[in-house]
Amino acid sequence: MTSRRPAIAADITSLFAERNTHAVEVAVLQPADPFLDMAGEDLRRRIFLTESETGQTLCLRPEFTIPVCLDHIASQAGTPRRYSYLGEVFRQRREGGNEFFQAGIEDLGDRDTAAADARSLADAHALLSLTLPGRSLAITLGDQTVFEAVLAALGLPRGWRMRLARAFGSASMLEAALADLANPPRNSQLSGDVATLVLDGDVEGLAAHIADGMEEAGLSASAGRAPADIARRLIEKAELRSVRLSNEAFSALKDFLAIDVALGGATAALESFATGAGLSLGAALDNFASRAKAIEAHGLPAATIRYDAAFGRPLDYYTGLVFEIAAEGGDRPLAGGGRYDRLLTLLGAKKPIPGVGFSVWLDRIEALRGSAP
Repeated sequence: MTSRRPAIAADITSLFAERNTHAVEVAVLQPADPFLDMAGEDLRRRIFLTESETGQTLCLRPEFTIPVCLDHIASQAGTPRRYSYLGEVFRQRREGGNEFFQAGIEDLGDRDTAAADARSLADAHALLSLTLPGRSLAITLGDQTVFEAVLAALGLPRGWRMRLARAFGSASMLEAALADLANPPRNSQLSGDVATLVLDGDVEGLAAHIADGMEEAGLSASAGRAPADIARRLIEKAELRSVRLSNEAFSALKDFLAIDVALGGATAALESFATGAGLSLGAALDNFASRAKAIEAHGLPAATIRYDAAFGRPLDYYTGLVFEIAAEGGDRPLAGGGRYDRLLTLLGAKKPIPGVGFSVWLDRIEALRGSAP
């Protein structure tokens, strides 16, 4: 580890203490499986992997949210509880070093999700305002739950909803998925037995057929994706190819994704969209409106906050609010975060624990501080 601890670290940890958080440290070496399963394709490509003496696949800590949640589960601490951290993460990057510092807060167990979401955004904004005094900041919000509510209201089958939800946050993946939805590709050529099993939706039978084929070819089932995963994916692809969205529904989806407005007008814009498209967004819209009011109550500069219906973040565990904060006119986020209500259960928690959090890139902040006039 060669990175230099940022000069602004003391100010950040003081802010965290003022915000009633529990400082936490987690190990640099982490089990790799949770990141490979839940962190998203973009991060998975950048992880540094290694192996323990017992053969367990490990990785250098690529982010803090998953390790903090695992530590919370292991400690059996009560909730609500707010954790803060400041330390190095390790991942391959297109720009900058592969070792760099991040800081952030993970807010676990608060059932008032609107208040917790607004507090997380306010905490991130306060950290950046402290470390970049006088710098204008731009906030972009998205909402995975609203996006999924639109997909459900349009009557899309589960397979398509899952594919589009996975693409949320990646402009290229979303564009490709929408192109396939508008003009489904033809069925690929499959062998007779496989084609029959796929057509019947027989996951178990198809998985067994794939496992037999792998064994005959001398391939280990543990060397890549499991036969059951391959079988489910083949059946899902066949189901996706069988669906074509109506012109009206496709137009409505495009209209939704084009919504990009100041947060103060976002609830009205969503209501207008839903009414015009003849859709009911139910609780997703109610929760969005409650969060918008909670954010307004924190006194953040309203003119700098925008809601972009197509905005997401490239981590698979987000379930609701997603946000990024950048310097006005900047092309890279300084902070990013969101809600992840399913994550702790997937990591082994015995009961659901809602969560929301953010992290900041301290090397990017330092670069801006160094360039200040």
